[in-house]
Amino acid sequence: MKIGMLTSGGDCQALNAAMRGVVKGLENICRDDLEIYGFLNGYKGLIYGDYRKLTGADFSGILTKGGTILGSSRQPFKLMRVPDENGLDKVEAMKSNYKRLGLDCIVILGGNGTQKTANLLREEGLNVIHLPKTIDNDIYGTDMTFGFYSAVNIATKTIDCIHTTAASHNRVFIVEVMGHKVGWLTLYAGVASGADIILLPEIPYENVKILDAIQKRHKQGKGFTILAVAEGAISKDDAALPKKERKEKLAKEAKKWPSVSYKIADMITQATGSEVRVTIPGHMQRGGSPCPYDRILSTRLGSAAAKAIVDRKFGNMVAIINGETKLVPLAEVAGKLKMVDPKSRMVQEAKRIGISFGD
Repeated sequence: MKIGMLTSGGDCQALNAAMRGVVKGLENICRDDLEIYGFLNGYKGLIYGDYRKLTGADFSGILTKGGTILGSSRQPFKLMRVPDENGLDKVEAMKSNYKRLGLDCIVILGGNGTQKTANLLREEGLNVIHLPKTIDNDIYGTDMTFGFYSAVNIATKTIDCIHTTAASHNRVFIVEVMGHKVGWLTLYAGVASGADIILLPEIPYENVKILDAIQKRHKQGKGFTILAVAEGAISKDDAALPKKERKEKLAKEAKKWPSVSYKIADMITQATGSEVRVTIPGHMQRGGSPCPYDRILSTRLGSAAAKAIVDRKFGNMVAIINGETKLVPLAEVAGKLKMVDPKSRMVQEAKRIGISFGD
């Protein structure tokens, strides 16, 4: 059996653990009749034939290691059908390298963009298994993605640390959490750390509501306020604009404020005179060792992928649904985002304890 593997898109803490689960599962089933080819730096490796033949030893001792031993890169799905600067047809090149190595299957670990290309390869006749990786937890069809809880831990610890300095100086602090399109990471980290205000892309905010929440805390004798803000948070006014106008406005604002957090900080300072500080943990949220939950999740998904390969159940994503691993057809989930529902129980429960979402 010949298996290809690649990791694509942004890195996260449990990619190595997931690959280890796949290989260990296949080794125990196939014994010595197994060849593993690791494509380097994501789809680039599959496009340009840049790969390494790997053994079980390469996957030993990597359960706790963050990042990816294969390297990763971003290859936008919308450009996959566009020839490279030398006129190379990327899709045909990927198919050619797959067939040249005589692969039985390729295991692709990645997020939404990665998944769309995985589905494209499925449509082109390649045997594909996808494993859902992203710190955003926004892949449709699975309850959880590996990398998410590790990132939640880091974002939560950041806000925890901010609490002491915010309280000491009676300041307003904004912690900007990763998440351009969805707010799962900000929601979980905000609730876990006791943030006073949580702003998500799915729940457009009003400036007056943010100011009301800050003023309410002052009246209660609380001199500081902490906001957990997703990098894709958006105001109600901006959300109401046509897409083209909104993009133009945001591009113009980007020349004045580095991110939405600085825009909100400026608004709060001008309205209240309060000292406002912005903290952005950034790529720290992707780094370090995977937390125990992610080690377990990625190992289970990897093991389930191994069984799917042996059973020749290709064209699927391995998902976790209600605590159980399940195969979900790529055709049903590729290109879909799992958004935070503004009316979800978790949001309502957070509001019940006094957290403001700016709406």
